[in-house]
Order: sequence, then C-alpha cells, then structure tokens
Amino acid sequence: MPHERIVKAIATTYDLSEIIEALNVGVILLDSNFSVIYTNITAQSLLSASLEQLQGYPLADLFTDSECLDLLLERALRKDESLTERELSLRLVNAPREEKLFDININIIDSSNGDKRILLELIDATPRMRFIREEELGARLEGSRMMTRQLAHEIKNPLGGLRGAALLLERQLPNHELREYTAVIISEADRLTALVDSMLGFAHAPKKAIINVHEICEYVYQLLHAEASTDTKITRDYDPSVPEALFDRNQLVQAILNLARNALQAVDQTGHIILRTRVVVNGNLGNKRHRLIVKIDVQDDGPGVPASIKDILFLPLVTARTEGTGLGLAVSQEIVVRNGGVIEYQSEVGRTVFSVLLPLVL
Repeated sequence: MPHERIVKAIATTYDLSEIIEALNVGVILLDSNFSVIYTNITAQSLLSASLEQLQGYPLADLFTDSECLDLLLERALRKDESLTERELSLRLVNAPREEKLFDININIIDSSNGDKRILLELIDATPRMRFIREEELGARLEGSRMMTRQLAHEIKNPLGGLRGAALLLERQLPNHELREYTAVIISEADRLTALVDSMLGFAHAPKKAIINVHEICEYVYQLLHAEASTDTKITRDYDPSVPEALFDRNQLVQAILNLARNALQAVDQTGHIILRTRVVVNGNLGNKRHRLIVKIDVQDDGPGVPASIKDILFLPLVTARTEGTGLGLAVSQEIVVRNGGVIEYQSEVGRTVFSVLLPLVL
C-alpha cells in the first residue's frame, strides 16, 4: 500500500529513534505491569520528568487520579485491542492542583521475547480546549457587547434628561435645604452614567509602548497593598526572564487591578494573594501561535467561584456578591482581548487562579 512504502522509505532514510524524538506527541512505552520503559522528549515535557526519573516507575504513580487511565490500560491489555480516550482529566503528583487534559491512544504490541508491551500516545488537549473556550467566550462576549451597547444607549438618554431637569429645578428652588434633594438626583444620575460607561468598557484601541510587565504588576501590588488589611498576605513571584514588550499600560493596570481587587474581596482578612508572572514558549492564543507569551496570575485562597456562574463568569452583570456590579471581570476580559490576549481561570476551594495571557510583541 502507498502509505507502507512511504513509511519504509522514511525508515531507510532516517533513524527511527530520531523521528520519535521529533514528534510533538508524547510517546510512552510500558511493560505489562504498566511501568515505564521509554518516553520521548515530548512525553517527558508533558510529565515534567526526565527519562531517568521515569524509567521503571509505574505510570499510575505519576498521577493523583489515575483510576480511569488504569482501567483503559487494563482493558486494552486484556482484550489486546487499541483504545482512544479524548480529554482525559489528570493531575500530576508534582502539580496536584493543576488539571491537565490529554487525548490518549493505546496500542498493544508484541516484544521480541513474546511479552506484551503498551504503546501510549499522550497528546496535550489543553490548546484545543482553550481555543474552543475562547471561541465560545468570544461569541458570548460579542452578543453581550451588542446588547450592552443598546441598553446603555437607552439608559443614557433619559439619564441626561433627568440630570438636566434637576439642574434647571435647582436654580428655581428658594432655599438650600430643597437643593439638597436635587443634588442627590444629579449625583445618582452621574453615578449611573459612570456605571453605564463601565459596561461599555474601553472602546478605543490600545496605545502600546515598550514596557516591562513587572512595572504594571508592581503598580497593582502597591495599590492592592494599600487597600488590604494588615493581616492579608500579598506575595510577588515574578519571573525575571520576562522581557520588555509592547503593552497598553493604563488598560492592563485596570484589567489586572480588577482581578486583584476581586481576589482581595474573596479572601478574609488573613487570606493570601499571589501575583505571579511566567513566560510560555511557543503557545497558542486562539488560532494564532506565538513564540513568547506572558502569563500573569492572580491567585487567592478564598472560597472559589460558585459552580452556578462558572460558565458565564465573564459576562456583564454576573457576580456572586450581593454588593457587586458584575462588571469588573467583563471589563478586564474586554481589555485583554483588545490587547490580543485572553483571561483564563481555575477555581476550587482554597485556590483560585485568574491568568492573563498576552503575546510578547518585542
């Protein structure tokens, strides 16, 4: 068959081990006890361990929640059949709080001595799922944005008339006591106008300049530190290798500050907030690949995001706090999207992380 001839031609031209090492798919060879015999470089990267650390180690011991993977391996070995599982959720022992999604292909092969071997293909499904989430979020935000703009237009017109009428009435009132009521009307009209403007977000294009993202983080840290209780712990964990790049300073300060203030409101007075930066090499944002991406995390140890709003968290007017407006996250996401990035989050009780991902345009 044609594809067999192609495989043979490649095998005669290149060393097979070099081809396997060059794959961007994790390749793991297991014995019949599911212990690691071999892994290629991609698999080592996905498992955050070297081949020397992995060899002879039971694969199940690498994960905190390997029951589903064990069942798949046992079934494939028992029935001597190939299996595929998409979007299998696993957590590495050395990073138990970080959920990873994998596509897994299992094939049974015979070794030279007659024993069964298991060839496991491990594919990181996170970029695909991230792209799907971003597409869904983008569609939701666009629909919400159109509705919000129409609503804002309908609200601002009568607010302007209300404020103008209050000003005219104030000039006709005979004493100061009565003018206090018109002052309240004017003040509330101004407050509602500002709220509507917040709903509209930042309509102008980013004004970018070369800046170090840590300068933005430090500014946010200083503001947060001034607002926080003396018992609230705020930690900075910066990656010094993050280079300077093009950012809109004012917009990103607003976006990150919104996340930081949400974290501050989520923790009690003895809570812990972490501002963290990292560089992601060869990552994807949407359907576009970037050589370098900066990841800015705002982490807190609060109660987490309620399950009832997890899927709609970034939409306007969605909030778990009775006193909240539900605009902070929507505005932050709008800002970051306008700057070519996205905000993602992971949340469970005791650990919530909002991550701002932005391309590093040098």
